[in-house]
Amino acid sequence: MKTFDSPEKSFKSLSTEDAAILISVSTDISLVINKDGVIVDLSVGANDIPEIEYRSWIGKPWTDTATVESKTKIEDLLSDASPNEKTEWRHINHPTDSGIDIPIQYATLALGDNENIIAVGRYLGNIASLQQQLLNAQQSMERHYWQFRHLETRYRLLFKLSSEAVFIVDSQNQLITEANAYAAQLLDSDEESITGKRFSDLFENSSAELIEQLLAGVRATGKIENGDAQLLNDNSEVSFSASLFPQDGSSLFLIRLSPKDRGAINPSAENTRDKLLRLVEQAPDGFVVTSSDGKIIAANHAFLELAELFTEEQIRGESLDKWLGRPGVDLNVLTANLREQGKVRLFATTLRGEYGSSVKVEISATSVMNGEHPNFAFIIRDIGLRLDDETKKIRKIPRPVQQMTELVGRVPLKELVQESTDMIERYCIEAALEITSDNRASAAEMLGLSRQSLYTKLRRYGLGDLASENGD
Repeated sequence: MKTFDSPEKSFKSLSTEDAAILISVSTDISLVINKDGVIVDLSVGANDIPEIEYRSWIGKPWTDTATVESKTKIEDLLSDASPNEKTEWRHINHPTDSGIDIPIQYATLALGDNENIIAVGRYLGNIASLQQQLLNAQQSMERHYWQFRHLETRYRLLFKLSSEAVFIVDSQNQLITEANAYAAQLLDSDEESITGKRFSDLFENSSAELIEQLLAGVRATGKIENGDAQLLNDNSEVSFSASLFPQDGSSLFLIRLSPKDRGAINPSAENTRDKLLRLVEQAPDGFVVTSSDGKIIAANHAFLELAELFTEEQIRGESLDKWLGRPGVDLNVLTANLREQGKVRLFATTLRGEYGSSVKVEISATSVMNGEHPNFAFIIRDIGLRLDDETKKIRKIPRPVQQMTELVGRVPLKELVQESTDMIERYCIEAALEITSDNRASAAEMLGLSRQSLYTKLRRYGLGDLASENGD
């Protein structure tokens, strides 16, 4: 501890009253305790300590004002007090009539007369509240991490059980990075031998040239392309659909193949299709298929529960817009993006039930060609139980709470609380931008902010590429 170099000279004119005022304004609470451990005087300098009848402490042993587990700490503080140096800080809890303990950190110093001891205290309630907020945020992020893991497992299962041949292809070199089981059946091969091949090599020469041209168009425009081609292995004709999606800073093609001669489908395909339909019907998330104008064609049981309905006939032919949170807005935004991009991820809105209930939901959707017109498939997830401060993955906070509490006494509490609030706000904004793939409109909506407020905070924390702000 660093003390004044010349206290006799610097404080020679300090009166007893001045010393009392100085101690009061520099601490949250100060106690004067006699040699028997009884409180003989006190001062409370903090306005944000909850109501306690502090004056009733005068004349009581200090240990009688604390909880059971704190009594030993008080005894140590009293026995260790010396005139030359303060003791180590100890955490003491004081009980209240409401049942909520008041946490205060004390250090003690023996006065020069060796008759009394002064105990100076710092109120820890705001730090405890901040610790609880950080704990809640971490627990929320852990829950959402596992939710994403379970979601990935379910959709990977759908990928494997699909009755269409599905390929994931690197857009840079057109090499196949993944193929499902039906793709292997269609090519009379196995999944491992397909992976790593150039996609166009699966087709005869003229079809290969056409596919390379169409994939170049998809990569340039981002729009879905459809066409027909002839396989190399058995010269059978297939229809294909290709779309583009980003992943880890690069982009991949999602390509679906289906035989033009449906009789060429493997005999087990019908059984696989039945399994897939049952899986979708029993999925915990709502699943809705609509026509290109948003009219519902089919929906699973989870969506019926969200909409407070009992049978699929009640919604078939109705517009999905009837149940979305902002009539005339949400569905138009979704379908416009589906027509242009072919997919939508994590669109935040609300879903209204038939009897007035409302739940927060996230919608992911994709476009599937059905003849000349597309159908839209929507996956609707209830996120009503999710905490608002969410982020996609657990982040390591650069300044842990332990380090921040060490600054108590050196940095004003108001600055510590403001720094902690800024830190949480920054990471929540970063998480929202990551979840929405840097879509600031969606991130602002997810955070409950206006876009202008979000831009203000982005400038404040130096986040994102603000050069595109005007065009965003």
